[in-house]
Amino acid sequence: MKLKDKVAIVTGAGSGIGREIAREFAREGAKVAVSDFLKDTGEETASFIKKENGVAVFIQADASKEPDIDNLINKTVEQFGKIDILVNNAGIGGSLASLGDITVEEWDSVMDVNLKGPFIASKKALPHMIKNGKGNIINVASMASFAAGRGGIAYTAAKHGLLGLTRQMSFMHGNQGIRVNAICPGPIETPMIQRVLEMPQHPLNFKIKASPAGRPGKSEEVAKLALFLASDDSSFIHGAAYQIDGGYTIF
Repeated sequence: MKLKDKVAIVTGAGSGIGREIAREFAREGAKVAVSDFLKDTGEETASFIKKENGVAVFIQADASKEPDIDNLINKTVEQFGKIDILVNNAGIGGSLASLGDITVEEWDSVMDVNLKGPFIASKKALPHMIKNGKGNIINVASMASFAAGRGGIAYTAAKHGLLGLTRQMSFMHGNQGIRVNAICPGPIETPMIQRVLEMPQHPLNFKIKASPAGRPGKSEEVAKLALFLASDDSSFIHGAAYQIDGGYTIF
């Protein structure tokens, strides 16, 4: 087992990519703190893990709220004794309004979850990882981290910022045994984009069909990459950003 005796926190683990990362980590021996804003879906993920003979606890948290993250970190340590891995997966899509039309409130809501959230969680988990002598932070960014497009101005800015945060944290804390890397998914079959995938004439679907893979990805495929980055198989990888998009962003 690649993560035997490790303790992992996965935010936004109630569905989609986060759920599959949590399940994959548990299959590989990790004890998983499943975190999500929604209680029902988060508890469902923890239940799936337990049915697969894994170890998990659900801790409800709004990833953008510092008190919620404090509670998440403290309860994880109380339950499992330490933190080895943090996956900052929680994210929202936000408004598609143009610069002239987007409101400050819409901008702030996206930034709070997609950029401030990973910053807060990483800041709070870091002392526990340093105490252990090593740790692993994985930020789930996006293909929107590399190019503008249909994600919306706030979403694209936040995901670009998340790569900067990833690289700076890696630069500052790598010599303390902390590895920080990013995963940048393209179009993945998740609830966030399912509605678009069901619209054959949507431009996104035309480009998916023209990409090398010719299909959207699966959450399970992203989870396999997360496992690689969380394990010692990637021990020499620091500050990297892995695009997992079926070739969507190469043209």
